[in-house]
Amino acid sequence: MRAVTVALDTPGLELDDVAGGDGMLFVRDGIGVAGRGVAARVSIDDAPALLASIDHDDRVGGRSPIALGAVPFEPGRSATLVVPALLVGVAADGTRWVTRIEGGDEPAPDLSPAPRPSPRAQRFDVGPLTPIDRYLSAVVAARDAVRDGSLLKAVIAREVSVRSDEPIDVHAVLLRLRASFGSSHRYSIDGLVGASPELLVSVTGDVVRSHPLAGTAPRTGDPATDDRIAEQLVASTKDQVEHRVVIDMIHDTLLPWCSYLDWEPEPSIVRVANVQHLGTAMEGRLSDPRPDVLELVRALSPTPALGGFPRAEALQLIAEHEGFDRGRYGGAVGWVDARGDGTWAVTIRCAELSDDRCSARLVAGGGIVAASDPSAELAETQAKLQAMLSAIVRP
Repeated sequence: MRAVTVALDTPGLELDDVAGGDGMLFVRDGIGVAGRGVAARVSIDDAPALLASIDHDDRVGGRSPIALGAVPFEPGRSATLVVPALLVGVAADGTRWVTRIEGGDEPAPDLSPAPRPSPRAQRFDVGPLTPIDRYLSAVVAARDAVRDGSLLKAVIAREVSVRSDEPIDVHAVLLRLRASFGSSHRYSIDGLVGASPELLVSVTGDVVRSHPLAGTAPRTGDPATDDRIAEQLVASTKDQVEHRVVIDMIHDTLLPWCSYLDWEPEPSIVRVANVQHLGTAMEGRLSDPRPDVLELVRALSPTPALGGFPRAEALQLIAEHEGFDRGRYGGAVGWVDARGDGTWAVTIRCAELSDDRCSARLVAGGGIVAASDPSAELAETQAKLQAMLSAIVRP
């Protein structure tokens, strides 16, 4: 395959419109990539070698072909990444470029943005796939395991379905997510659509970053009330314990690869449209020879924010009590380039669409510790589910 990258002089072109309803997208605050067409599908383990093998004429400088995809929740499960035949990128410094790949599975399509979808009403049926009694029972099992010392934390999730007689308009969903969750990592890859506020890991040269979240409270829309709730979240022993488990695991996992690794001494509040979280930003410098981003993704995912700790024991409890296959939910979603750089978010606040796009599966969960209350945990999942429900359901 041969790739050519040139500067893009169309400042009004939006990445959401490049991706449209059938392309690929990974973007945050307008910075990111969008793709159309498929040059290749490749196993995640073979992706770096395939990308490096592409004959690339870089006329911009510092760019390379990329592959996008998602790593499933279950550790070690196979994953396939997609190399777009046409890729449009926007960097933080404002640089815009387009990469076209020829000689792949599909020819590079023309760079023509998809038209904006027209507003319309649609009938939807929304309902739980996980019986509520089963979910509450799983929460109790996890809480009891923490109380008896078997675990420090376990994450219990539940499924919800959305069905319609007409296909769900992915382009419209992306635009709604941008309006409410523009500062989250918004993504659309192979029927997986979402807006994750949580950075699992990014690698740029020898700089590595992570911004794990754990501990959640609702937002009301009233700033004063939200501030009081945030103060309660910071003061909550239950949420601080849940957060500390995640921070310690990510720090201890990344540190052996780093010459140094800094992190915020105290968690800060990360607000999105419907909820607020405890978050701790980390940044370090990778030692030489540095790992590629995919090696770090495999080592970190699933984090205790989505699985639990210790990992093996938490995953066993989840498998025994949760009652469904999480699939890509709770894993990681993002991109890698030929240098091994990339950005990967935790796969949350998402929907997995059916092939005909007439149905979607949504999943939400929460961390269970000794002080967890099953009813409060159910309410937390309801708050988290609103992110995607509000973007999809338009009666």
